Amino acid sequence: MHMNSSAPHLLAEDRPEFERVLDEALRTAHERPELTAVGQRLNTTQLRTMALNATALIAAAAAAEYDHYVKVREDVRTPAARTGSVLAMGDASETAGAGVAAVVAVLTPILAGTAAAIFLIVGYLLTMLTPEPEFARALLTAGWIFAALTAAGILVAAGGLLLTALRNGSTAFSDGRGGERSREVEQAGAAWRHALLERGVVPFLREALATPGTEPAGPAPRRPAGRIPDLGYSRPDYSSPGPEGGTAPGPRPSYSSPDFSSPDFGGPDHKPE
Repeated sequence: MHMNSSAPHLLAEDRPEFERVLDEALRTAHERPELTAVGQRLNTTQLRTMALNATALIAAAAAAEYDHYVKVREDVRTPAARTGSVLAMGDASETAGAGVAAVVAVLTPILAGTAAAIFLIVGYLLTMLTPEPEFARALLTAGWIFAALTAAGILVAAGGLLLTALRNGSTAFSDGRGGERSREVEQAGAAWRHALLERGVVPFLREALATPGTEPAGPAPRRPAGRIPDLGYSRPDYSSPGPEGGTAPGPRPSYSSPDFSSPDFGGPDHKPE
């Protein structure tokens, strides 16, 4: 394979994406003229196994796109994690204060306004009496003081609402920026997958199909039923001699059986040899 073997190893989270690209290439192999030989000498299962065994080799073809994809993805994840930790710490420190501030901001205008109304009403009623009580003016003074506190509480509450609106606006801006970064990550991932497919997976499959001598590791051919396996030597010839004029019989063994014929007892004058 004419590929650079110095490819970075894929991260564990990206290996499923590599397999999806490979499976898509095998599924659509019939649409590519250079992969029309799939299924003739090597089927999709065998090609997939070969490609998975050469993952690092194939990924080398898209090493630049993969490095960019990983870098962009890490840049997005790191600020998000840092912001999340800061917000968590801020929330933990502000939870108690936020509860007290909310109670004070709500109750101060109500209580102060109620007290102001009571003191002013009673004070003005007392001023109508003759003679006027001495503490009537003191009640009026207290009523105006509480009225001022009511106005101040209303202003504080309005300021709190304004700060909340500004903070929500900044959060929305940050979310918009995060959306742009997410789209950048998606674009980098798409560029890597395209490069992996066109410069890595497809050339690997094409060369695997074109390499001579690459045969599928299929089962051995079956022999006909009843045939004796060939073990490297032939069977002896046990055929009987044919009739005259027929096939000549095979060679006899190189030894003969001993002669066990009985002695000749032809007569008294005949001596045995």
